[in-house]
Amino acid sequence: MKKTILAGAAFLAFVAQGYSQQKKVTVYTTAQNTEMRLAQNGTLEFHAMPQPFETEPCVFVDPKVTFQTFQGIGGALTDASAETFYKLPKEKQAELLKAYFNVNNGIGYTFSRTNIASCDFSSGTYAYVADNDSALKTFNVQHDLQYKVPFIKAATQAAGGTLPLFVSPWSPPAWMKDNNSVLQGGKLLPRFYQAWSNHYVKFIKAYEAMGIPVWGLSVQNEPMAKQRWESCIFTAEEERDFIKKFLGPTLAKNGLGNKKLIAWDHNRDLLYQRASTLLQDKEAAKYIWGIGYHWYETWTGSDMQFQNEKLVNQAFPNINLVFTEGCIEKFDFNRLQDWAIGEKYGYSLVNDFNSGTVAWTDWNILLDENGGPNHVGNFCFAPVHADTKKGELIYTNAYYYLGHFSKFIRPGAKRVVSSSSRSQLQTTAFINKDGKLAVVVLNASDKEIKYNLWISGKAAPAVSQPHSINTLIVE
Repeated sequence: MKKTILAGAAFLAFVAQGYSQQKKVTVYTTAQNTEMRLAQNGTLEFHAMPQPFETEPCVFVDPKVTFQTFQGIGGALTDASAETFYKLPKEKQAELLKAYFNVNNGIGYTFSRTNIASCDFSSGTYAYVADNDSALKTFNVQHDLQYKVPFIKAATQAAGGTLPLFVSPWSPPAWMKDNNSVLQGGKLLPRFYQAWSNHYVKFIKAYEAMGIPVWGLSVQNEPMAKQRWESCIFTAEEERDFIKKFLGPTLAKNGLGNKKLIAWDHNRDLLYQRASTLLQDKEAAKYIWGIGYHWYETWTGSDMQFQNEKLVNQAFPNINLVFTEGCIEKFDFNRLQDWAIGEKYGYSLVNDFNSGTVAWTDWNILLDENGGPNHVGNFCFAPVHADTKKGELIYTNAYYYLGHFSKFIRPGAKRVVSSSSRSQLQTTAFINKDGKLAVVVLNASDKEIKYNLWISGKAAPAVSQPHSINTLIVE
């Protein structure tokens, strides 16, 4: 993995103080069977500890060695999230926006995604062009003006006026595909490659004309999945050729060459195979900013395959890895307070960042009490659900687990070495541009674990509660 030595002014000032002389470590905790949810619950002090014994559990942090630059953490502003949002009372709408996008009174999201045309988390299928209009003369985004566009604008305002947004298609219009359907996979017909490339441009320019800047785009959501909802198949070779011959040049020709183009946008299982096929072709690779991935490879019974991320990071150190989607599937209202939901998020976040990921995007930021709306019955969990009948918000522990990262790790931060001497304590750490060090410690075990936060020969004794997550801020 590519590593660097950070030499920014803030970091140099931090070093000048001396890690061993740090006077303040503030601990924030979320823990099962307690009332603590992102709760500040104490401060720690450093003392001399030159060489720990193996009997003394430690989390070793070395802020002098840095890795990737952090882009942000956020969620998807889908049709379903937007529709649910506008079913809430005004005061609950304001509460949700503050909870997600305010860094002081919420968890400070700094990244977002939305769908191009319909996806499963839409109330029905829709398109932006009339059938057989390959010239796209009828293109318009009128559908999005009711819910999605005002929702994205409200979220951006709540985030302080800046919220990087990437956009993803689930399917081209039915008439562009060999199965004549937006559902059940199918492939984009080669004669419509250029028209479909123009469609991305039309969408981006339409949104930007309405005051919604588009930071980037992915080529195709889940291009190797034939789904009962909107989907479209691209093999690695097809995506490679589509990027280098059509989409990449079309974006450049229309003044959109600065948009961050993300390829793959599917699970970790095929991640290296896809990345190598795309990035070993220089003509395709020159257009690709990042490789996106999801966490649903677990549908096969597999564990999350972080090793494939690491291989991509090692083989292509200049490419950006982006977690583009993940959620807990098979919604059950009775599971809303299931602690395992948040722990899955924590486990993925720690290991994805340690594998080189620069940005992490949750799926729907809000769903209703049924895990929707979803026009094909693919109901799922979100970190926050709305009970639209009662006009209330329900926060799952996933919201708090996400907040242990998004609230304290800010854009421009650098990941640093954070190494645990116990497998039960999983950890990652970042140094922010202001010099504050954020160390995340995840404990998914049934046991309380006492450990030392160890930096340069000094240690601060800490306690990790059973089924908990801590963020320790060193300043």
